[in-house]
Amino acid sequence: MKRDRIAGILDGIEAAYVAEASLYAPDDAAQPELGKRPVRRPRWVAAAACLLLAAALGTTALALAAEAGKYRSAMAFFEENGLPLDGLSRADVKAVYRDIVTQRFTLDKTADVLRRTVPGLEILQDEPTPEDLAALWNGTLRQDARPGRGISYRTEYLERQDEQLGFSVFDRSRLTCERDGAPLWTVEFTDFYVEDCLHTSAGTVAWGRNRTWSSAQPQYSWLALVDDAGTVRWERRLDHGFSWESVAAVLDNGDGTWAVVSRGELRYLCLSQYDAEGRELLFRKTEVGNLGVWNAVRLGDGYLIQLGNTTSHDTALLVRMDREGALLDRFTYEGEDCDYYLVDMAEFGGRIYLSAYAVPRQSDAGGRHEIADILSGMFEKGNRNVSDEELTALVRGNYTAVLLLCDPEGGAPQTFYTVRGSLGGFLAADDAGHLVWEVQSVVSTFFSPFTSSFTIGGTCRVYRYTFAPSGALLGQEDTGETVPYRR
Repeated sequence: MKRDRIAGILDGIEAAYVAEASLYAPDDAAQPELGKRPVRRPRWVAAAACLLLAAALGTTALALAAEAGKYRSAMAFFEENGLPLDGLSRADVKAVYRDIVTQRFTLDKTADVLRRTVPGLEILQDEPTPEDLAALWNGTLRQDARPGRGISYRTEYLERQDEQLGFSVFDRSRLTCERDGAPLWTVEFTDFYVEDCLHTSAGTVAWGRNRTWSSAQPQYSWLALVDDAGTVRWERRLDHGFSWESVAAVLDNGDGTWAVVSRGELRYLCLSQYDAEGRELLFRKTEVGNLGVWNAVRLGDGYLIQLGNTTSHDTALLVRMDREGALLDRFTYEGEDCDYYLVDMAEFGGRIYLSAYAVPRQSDAGGRHEIADILSGMFEKGNRNVSDEELTALVRGNYTAVLLLCDPEGGAPQTFYTVRGSLGGFLAADDAGHLVWEVQSVVSTFFSPFTSSFTIGGTCRVYRYTFAPSGALLGQEDTGETVPYRR
């Protein structure tokens, strides 16, 4: 069975199979009894399985379709597509075969077969209802409500008036650590403003840069370690001979050391290693050109790093790096007719998880890479007064949230989940030992042609999906939170 290409949903099923299946009389064993209450189907389907099944049907399948006998045809279909027969009766095999080729996908047996066959599943969400839209309009959904879960951080930047310069300058950063929204400790840093933090077994690693007010001033990155009691153990300035360096990520190596991934002089990808006392153990730089360093996670004994440049449309470019900072491989995720935008990465349960969203490849991006075709269609029809409801349907049809579960050694996808009408969000492990994936479902939009920063605005509702270490989906939660959409 061919598993190397994702094509259009269902369109590839040959007409001969459908025609043959449509002649079959219903099997009593496969039909629900009259008068019984219909069973609620799971809110997720194996859309990716349909893609692979469609791609697999070829000349061999056409030859098999001509053979006599419902059961023989069904068995040939199962065999050709690698579908499991475990637990299926003769009637079940025929019913599942017919359920697939006639594009119904209504039987529980079909869902079970496809779940065990193809590692790619679509998670369904309900379309936004009039009640949802009314709640958004009336403000009953919480806008940007992000309650803290587990360990989280809050940063304040304080300034002071510089009498000689005649304007306000950076004075200090105030970092507060919280657990479930309750403060644990607060510390202040005067040499740098805090950009991000990582909680480890040794405490909190914080990093950031010194504040400058002139392009002639050098910009240095800093690291600091704060123990769980709120005591600053040490602060270190990164000094690698650059006049500009920025930390992109700090990764816990799991052996008492930390890897620091940074960008130097807008052209170098850098890796440095530090021990628990803040001593630098290794530094290496590699010239990669004008690519930003957007994210990084551990990958086996090395690291997986996301590079990017929105101008050149590099939005899903990854490199593998070993523990000493040498680049091992470079690859990108892309579809035949869509572009991927990586949003977040995480190492969990022995796999690498990539949160992303896919959009159809635009015919003429023109600076609006994600929504160019929507705008072109509106302008060509002279339909600049499109209703918010029509625009929302267009925008929802433009996005698919994607969660890729990748091989920890090479980074190749092993399975994936998709959610239509949504954008992939952040990834994090919760206190229960599960992975949490946040997905932003587009629920309302508006057209704003005269706004300089965006052309289509709107609101996304946040859904939270929980996964076991095995990669199995455990549950879905509508958080009631919303975030803005601007493109």
